[in-house]
Amino acid sequence: MDSRRRNNVTVVGRADGPVLLLAHGFGCDQNMWRFVVSELAEDYRLVLFDYVGSGRSDPSAWSEQRYSSLEGYALDVLEICEELDLRDVAFVGHSVSAMIGVLAVAKAPHRFSRLVMVAPSPRYIDEDGYRGGFSADDIDELLESLESNYLGWSSAMAPMIMGNAERPELGQELATSFCATDPEMARVFARTTFLSDSRSDLKTVTVPTLVLECQQDMIAPREVGAYVHHAIPGSRLVTLDATGHCPQLGAPQATARAIADFIGVAR
Repeated sequence: MDSRRRNNVTVVGRADGPVLLLAHGFGCDQNMWRFVVSELAEDYRLVLFDYVGSGRSDPSAWSEQRYSSLEGYALDVLEICEELDLRDVAFVGHSVSAMIGVLAVAKAPHRFSRLVMVAPSPRYIDEDGYRGGFSADDIDELLESLESNYLGWSSAMAPMIMGNAERPELGQELATSFCATDPEMARVFARTTFLSDSRSDLKTVTVPTLVLECQQDMIAPREVGAYVHHAIPGSRLVTLDATGHCPQLGAPQATARAIADFIGVAR
C-alpha cells in the first residue's frame, strides 16, 4: 500500500528547507504538532504522518502482528522516507516515537542526520538502579483499566498526562484524540509502548541528538531524561520551562525554538 495514503502523510513548509519528520506518540496524531508546525514552517520542510491505527491513517493496513513491536512502527517511518526519498532527515519523535526514531535511525542511518527526542522514555517500569516512573503493578493496572474501559480511561488519564491544569482545554483535546482511536488498536499500541524496554538501543545512536524534557512530567520524569542523555554520548539535554508530557501543545514556542536552535537553518 502507498505509505502516503496508509499513513496520511502531509508535507508543508519551505520546499527547499531542511527536512523534519514529525512523529506523534501513543493516542495522538499529527494534529498534535500544529502549533510547532506554525512556528517552523517558514524555515523547514515538515513531513507529518499518522501511525497505522491513529488519526486518519488507513485502518485496513493495521496488523496486530506488525504493530505489537516498536519495530513495526519504525518500518512505517522507513517506508515513508523511502517513498518520499527523504535524506538528511531530522527525526523529531514525541514520547514513544523517540524510541521508534532510535530504531529507524539504526536501520537506515543514510537517511537521517539528527534525532530530536521529545519527552522520551526507553522504559516506563522502575528497576533496581533505574527510575522509569512506574512500578510493574502501576503499568498492569493502567493497561487493565485501558482494556476494560478505554473511553473512561481516556477521559481520566488525558488531563493527568497533559498537565497544565490551568488550561483544561488541552487535556480535553488529548482525551478526544485518545477516544478517536479504535480501542483494539489502542490496546495493542499501549502494550507495545508501556511494556517496552529500549534502553539497550540507545547505545546504537550515532547521529547528533537533542533530548527535550519538561520540568514536570508524570510519564517521563526528569530522571528519565537524564538517563537518556547519559546513554547517548554527545547528546544535548534541554529542560523546557513547561509541565506535562506534551510540550508541543503546552509550550509550542519553546519546543519549536529548542528544535530550531539544535538543527539550524540551511539558507
